[in-house]
Amino acid sequence: MSVSSAQIGGTPPEPLTPALEVRDLDFSYGGKRVLESVSLAIEAGEFVVLLGPNGAGKTTLFSLITRLHDRRRGEIRIGGFDVRHQAVQAHARIGVVFQQPTLDLDLSVIQNLAYHGALHGMGPREARQQAESQLERVGLADQHRTRVRRLSGGQKRRVEIARGLMHSPRLLLLDEPTVGLDIASRRELVDHVHRLCDEEGVAVLWATHLIDEVRPGDRVLVLHRGRLLVSERAEALAARLGVATLGEAFDRLTGGEETGGDEAPCA
Repeated sequence: MSVSSAQIGGTPPEPLTPALEVRDLDFSYGGKRVLESVSLAIEAGEFVVLLGPNGAGKTTLFSLITRLHDRRRGEIRIGGFDVRHQAVQAHARIGVVFQQPTLDLDLSVIQNLAYHGALHGMGPREARQQAESQLERVGLADQHRTRVRRLSGGQKRRVEIARGLMHSPRLLLLDEPTVGLDIASRRELVDHVHRLCDEEGVAVLWATHLIDEVRPGDRVLVLHRGRLLVSERAEALAARLGVATLGEAFDRLTGGEETGGDEAPCA
């Protein structure tokens, strides 16, 4: 049996607790300030884009949320639980898709997922049932016996998302998840994750430097040189700055540092 979130943390926080809350986060590395006074919150079912050029601090922020780094000032809570002082409870509520693929290429799809389930305390039967359910959700049920190395890039990313959802987290972090994918696969992946938010209530923080991955209605966090400049709906941001596209808005905010991807009107 897997351990439920209530068993892990006793009485869970109120349902209205943000899926992710970051307060006054600072981080330095080698004497250089990488993040400065970053604060944000993400609610259940919300798709939030963390947009910034390479080197803005996006991956560092993810590393702090997941505790790959921990030398920082400030507070990070997942589902109301502090990641430092209530680490087990916090990380039971989070799924992660890293920028670099982490699947075992020589195992089958379902073996990769079952192994992840075992790490979260699931028995073999429960892990297999959950794996089959998640693969159905991402449209790969017919590939469950396929070795991962035989999948396309987009299929591998969907397997990683399925793996990240094995333990029913409240929050899904995706760090540059479309790197190396073609345009059609990128679009399909963005569509799929939006459906997870709408249909399953999963909160998503999607880090990217590609402006064309932002959809109308998405809330955009612009991170630049370690500072969070805005937290605003994409179309509202463009309108407020008096420009036609999110790309133009980004240029206005950051002084024209390159992101990537095609610009599309926000309206």
